[in-house]
Amino acid sequence: MSVRSLVLTGALFLQGLQAPAQDLPPLAEVRLKSTLDSQSQPVRYWVPESATKKPTVLFVFLHSWSSDYKQTNDKWLRCAVEQGWIYLHPNFRGANRTPQACGSKWARQDVLDAMDWAMNKFKVDTERVYLCGVSGGGHMTMLMSGHHPDRFSAASAWVGISDIASWYRFHTKDGTPTRYAQMILGCFQHPPGHSKAVDADYKDRSPLFHIHRATSLPVDIFAGVNDGHTGSVPVRHSLDPFNRIAKAHGNPQVSEEEIQQLTVDRKLKKPGPTDQGHDADLDREILLRRISGPSRVTIFDGGHESVPAAAINWLSKHRRETRRAESGE
Repeated sequence: MSVRSLVLTGALFLQGLQAPAQDLPPLAEVRLKSTLDSQSQPVRYWVPESATKKPTVLFVFLHSWSSDYKQTNDKWLRCAVEQGWIYLHPNFRGANRTPQACGSKWARQDVLDAMDWAMNKFKVDTERVYLCGVSGGGHMTMLMSGHHPDRFSAASAWVGISDIASWYRFHTKDGTPTRYAQMILGCFQHPPGHSKAVDADYKDRSPLFHIHRATSLPVDIFAGVNDGHTGSVPVRHSLDPFNRIAKAHGNPQVSEEEIQQLTVDRKLKKPGPTDQGHDADLDREILLRRISGPSRVTIFDGGHESVPAAAINWLSKHRRETRRAESGE
């Protein structure tokens, strides 16, 4: 199908839903004033023409740890264009190296403010508000799911960080903070253990301590088994938050023995019925898959990566009414 663009009220719209790789639409940009501290934050977005006529999916995609709203995420934008979904790419205080970034209350409000702007400006289907992110975006996806589960219809988190204090220690070698640990210090000013106040801040920004609130929100958590070896985020960061969800549901958790097997041996000694097979959407061998309520976790044969088709197909199966604007936290 041919792609035709036009400008309407400052936004770019497409006729049709298919866009070849070399012909993706440019993103429009808007600056929004934070409802928490009045700072101006940029947002990039793409909107299909349908959003002016009928309720349309809002797809909120969150940038990664070291990047900001200018990050190129063409494979995710392409999915949104093909599906005819609104693509929203907020900044939430940029790369995680400053105190107001890294999942702070200001960063979280930036995501909510961007969503509220889109919902006021376009026709958004409030039963299909989807959240997604990879790595640092996976961290923020799980964090927003825990702090604001009523704002989303479903969430897909890939290779995300769930416990920042633990991740700081993982990236501190022989007492010396390496790159990611240094970035964490830029956010918190002190290492974990410095004081009760500092430790409380680490917990406030770590999904592990909040995601138990997402019992009714479908959350799909993915990690490649080689991450933490060839990548920067060990699989425990995906398994531990799922266990918090499972515990809240009163369901079986992934055992510590199984977590160690996946971390060290990169396979389970005794995989269960749901742990084996090939996922057509994921197109990877599954090494572990567990389900609790509407949520699940999958450890697959891969590394620090994401598979947009698997996320989009799973998200699109879920409808759930969401709340509209709320002011601050």
